[in-house]
Amino acid sequence: MLTVLGELVVDLIPDPSADAGPEGTAPRFVARPGGNALNVAVAAGRLGHPVHLLARFGTGPLAGNLRRHAELSGVDLSGSVDSDDPVSLAVVGLGPDGSADYGFHVLGAADWQWTDDELAAAWPEGSRALHVGSISSWTAPGCQAIAGLAERLHADGSALVSVDPNIRAALAEGFGNTAADVRARLARLLAVADVVKVSAEDLGWLEPDTTDLDEAAQRWAEAGPGVLLLTDGGAPLRVARPGRPLLRHTPPTVTVADTVGAGDSLAAGFLTGLLDAGVTTRAALDDLPGDLLAGVVADASLVAALCCTRVGADPPTRDELAQARTQTAVSGGS
Repeated sequence: MLTVLGELVVDLIPDPSADAGPEGTAPRFVARPGGNALNVAVAAGRLGHPVHLLARFGTGPLAGNLRRHAELSGVDLSGSVDSDDPVSLAVVGLGPDGSADYGFHVLGAADWQWTDDELAAAWPEGSRALHVGSISSWTAPGCQAIAGLAERLHADGSALVSVDPNIRAALAEGFGNTAADVRARLARLLAVADVVKVSAEDLGWLEPDTTDLDEAAQRWAEAGPGVLLLTDGGAPLRVARPGRPLLRHTPPTVTVADTVGAGDSLAAGFLTGLLDAGVTTRAALDDLPGDLLAGVVADASLVAALCCTRVGADPPTRDELAQARTQTAVSGGS
């Protein structure tokens, strides 16, 4: 079982088929469920893997949509918390290549208020992996409780810990955060992480002087995690393990609608692939043969690519992944 902990966000995504009114000042948006934790949990659920979502469900007219979205994908919400605080909102802008830019409305939202007692009560017995990341993992006050849970799991070895920084600069340098605070909070999480997924964009914010992504991937892997995944848009995915050669995987070529949720889908595909292969401890992760790791990476990359073919964070099902895998094999790759 996989447990995902973090925020729920309503993504307002522009509707390119609609005009902006007679004066061009009224663009239309579609409200879609999103947020790192919800996206990862939904992707894992659609892939047929048992998954718990630990989230704080806020109030507002769109809160029920978030809950229903998770339930429809088979996500267990029994450990989630109802809150009187508002739901987080992100207004999404899309570039010509489908890349996403975000404007956030999250002040006082439910996502940042986790307590030690809430997480102690919510943690599901039998879960063998925890994924945390994004805004809730580096925003006070709740980030302290999240880090405490990750440290306890690491100390007793009962579950793999996965971390995705997923930096949003507008919030990491505002919203009560400072860059120094965020880097320190992430360092605490990364120190106990078994799996780390980080983007080149994240790396550019965390380490502005870094120019060699190969060197950075190897250095991050040597610092503690068993596997480091470094994404770089449509460029090859770098896979680093301590003491082993750097691997690269070229993502499948697809027609991109947008990139919303692609990294979250990759993380879900990778973690469920590990758990499906019986990798539930750090020792098993360290001993995972390279060919099996390559297969898990290839599937995770395909999950992310399929998400990119759809508007918003809309990951594929297990059957859709199997069909795409067959088509990719027939075509000889991308």
